[in-house]
This record gives sequence, C-alpha cells and structure tokens, in this order.
Amino acid sequence: PGMKVSHRRTAKEMKLANALTFMANERVASEDAVAGDIIGIHNHGQLQIGDTLTEGEALGFKGIPYFAPELFRVARPRDPFKSKQLEKGLQELGEEGAIQVFQATISNNLLLGAVGVLQFEIVAQRLATEYKVDAIYDAASISTARWLTYPDEATRRDFEREQAAALASDVDGNPVFLATNKYNLQVTMERWTKVGFHTTREHGQRL
Repeated sequence: PGMKVSHRRTAKEMKLANALTFMANERVASEDAVAGDIIGIHNHGQLQIGDTLTEGEALGFKGIPYFAPELFRVARPRDPFKSKQLEKGLQELGEEGAIQVFQATISNNLLLGAVGVLQFEIVAQRLATEYKVDAIYDAASISTARWLTYPDEATRRDFEREQAAALASDVDGNPVFLATNKYNLQVTMERWTKVGFHTTREHGQRL
C-alpha cells in the first residue's frame, strides 16, 4: 500500500504509507482521499509546514511572505534541562509562521522576531501549553533584520568574517544580518554594495 510522491522543496521522492483520515476523534487508515479531506502522514522530519507534495508535477505555491521584524526577544528556558524542547517548539512555530526565529551565529542565542508585541505573547502561551516549556524573553539590542544574498563565495566569506557578531540564520537556514539600529544598517549596506539586503522572503524557501 501507499504511493510515491514528489517532495517539491527537496526535489526528492518519498513514499506515503499508512495514511490516516480524521473524523471527529476517530482515526481511520485511508487508501483514497478527495479534495477537502484532512489526512495524517507519518513524518520523520522531512516534511515542514507549507511543503507541497505532487505526483511528479513541478508545482509550487507561494504563501504569505516573511517581513523583516522590528521587535526582538532572546528566548531561554527557565529550566535549563528543557533547552531541547524550547528549540523544537520554536523551530516548529517558526516553520508555521507564528513567529520568526533566528539563531545567532556566534552566541547561538535563540532570537524571536515579530512585527507586533502580541506575537510574543501568543508564542509564550503556545510554548507553555503545547510544548510544556516556560521560557524567559529578554529584550534584545536589535532594531531590524535583513536576509542576505551574496554574488560569490569570496564576498560571502569576507562579509561573514567582518560581520560575524551581527549574523544569524533563520529556520530555513537563510543567512540574516541583525542591525542594532538604522544607522548601523545603512552604513553596512553602503560599505557592502554587492551584498543583497532583503526586507522580505518567501515562506519555506531558501534565498
């Protein structure tokens, strides 16, 4: 049983087996599904929220893009033994789009980026109820972020060497520049004219 499908984000083939349909509280093994059905697929880490599966067609769907956040917090668990749960929860909430999550290159701090304070409150509540993690959210001395693209490897290496303290990566592994203020961003952009500083990116896609 099962069928082979194309996972468009990775361009790899995967097999769907033991799919389930959901009716109220019941779960039933399903061989067929039609538009509108909600099915459950066993996932061993290869699927992310927003992924597209096809029977081979080169289809892709654009979601709501991420916008550069202007509010930031550093997240850390009250219980140090729950660090892994915090990372897992933030990774999944970041993939979902509930909050933007960045990991600082040097300090490895988990940074949350939002466009409104309410986002932090929602994420804190969901982490506590869904992942059983009580976290502390400290203010971060960052005013905005920009996703980065480089024209070549040499430029990337030089930029990363000079700006290491200001770099991070998002949940999809994209490089990000974290600016302490608008002047800091402007000066960096003027100095590094070949580097692309982007205010938006598509959900679930690598730049």
